[in-house]
Amino acid sequence: MKFVLMISDFMIPLVFVLIIGYGLLNDVKVYDTFIIGAKEGFKIVLQIMPTLIGLMVAVGILRASGFLDVLTNILTPITSKINFPSELVPIALMRTVSSSATTGLILDLFKTYGPDSLIGRMTSVMMGCTETVFYTLSIYFMTVKIKKTRYTLAGALLVSLAGIIASVIITYSVFGN
Repeated sequence: MKFVLMISDFMIPLVFVLIIGYGLLNDVKVYDTFIIGAKEGFKIVLQIMPTLIGLMVAVGILRASGFLDVLTNILTPITSKINFPSELVPIALMRTVSSSATTGLILDLFKTYGPDSLIGRMTSVMMGCTETVFYTLSIYFMTVKIKKTRYTLAGALLVSLAGIIASVIITYSVFGN
């Protein structure tokens, strides 16, 4: 086990050494290439900043307004019939938009129920089974200037829904009701 831990400690530095060594063997000006890439990356950050700010403001408004609590109360009769904990509704919705907002909701949920509770475990599995669809699509498509996304959004939302459903089914089957 100590050997595996030692190897894992050296993996990232080893990758850097391999990349630099490969570049030097192929007569690439490694540092100059790095600087060019960093400049391009900074330009991309400036391009996507308005989208990020818009998403953060929208998520902040939803959380602060109490909209998520109202929506949860409205959906509770439906979620109880399908054995889906209503406490997970805000997390399932926010996860498609913002990982950091979801993390804030999860921390609140962990304080209330605990991370080892059934709901805490469901939440943890759900975070691993889903993605921030709207954030990811807006950033990636905007960066490469794709205007027509075709079926990407529908497919990504369908896969996230499958992840949400799977997280509940898996957690119930492993940890019980």
